[in-house]
Amino acid sequence: MKISIITATLNNRDTIEDCLNSIHSQSYKDIEHIVIDGSSTDGTLDLLGTYKESLSELVSEPDDGIYHALNKGLKLASGDIIGFLHADDMYADKEVLDDVMSNMERHNVESCYGDLLYVSKKNTEKTIRYWKSGPYEKGMFQKGWMPPHPAFFVKKSVYDQYGFFNTSFRIAADYEIMVRFLERNNISTCYIDKVLVKMRTGGTSNRKVKNILIKSAEDYRARKINHVNNALSTVLLKNLSKIPQFFSK
Repeated sequence: MKISIITATLNNRDTIEDCLNSIHSQSYKDIEHIVIDGSSTDGTLDLLGTYKESLSELVSEPDDGIYHALNKGLKLASGDIIGFLHADDMYADKEVLDDVMSNMERHNVESCYGDLLYVSKKNTEKTIRYWKSGPYEKGMFQKGWMPPHPAFFVKKSVYDQYGFFNTSFRIAADYEIMVRFLERNNISTCYIDKVLVKMRTGGTSNRKVKNILIKSAEDYRARKINHVNNALSTVLLKNLSKIPQFFSK
């Protein structure tokens, strides 16, 4: 089966090469890599041009935010399984996509997910926070649980059936779509007990206090529109659940 990896970028000249290399060095080779660029002006496009032969699709044009860009990628994707790796992120090792494919086939599931490391922007070997997911059971979103979106892989048929990212969410559309898929529509999933992705610190959702407040409000709305109970208490638990991640190794 083919895996489509979608990367959204805007002025990421300093980091996107790590992302590209981590995808193109994967031991699993049936990969379609789609890059959606929001009209970068910092040399990102020049760098992408040197990787043109290894990219399946490269689109560069203005967009209306990251989720609009990811939806463009979803429309272009032809793979059986979809994953997202942003320009600041990288796969933890060369076996990640092999592990994804083998686990989805072995467990016969529609999705899978693993763990994620937040790493220093300047030194990607320095761990800031360890997002340990653990196995999923129905109702865990109500306790504040969620898997890390870059480590979440889903069959394309699920997107075709239940929809793409809701772009009315500016920060938490990834959370909303996971609630919609896993909690509301009960798609099948399995947990891969290993770190799949390294993410540099400083992403959109955790950059400023203002964004944290906006994200919390969007998390609340995501649960309400998907008819998941205890929406307000869940948002509080979701934020509190992050604290132990700074002490995990």
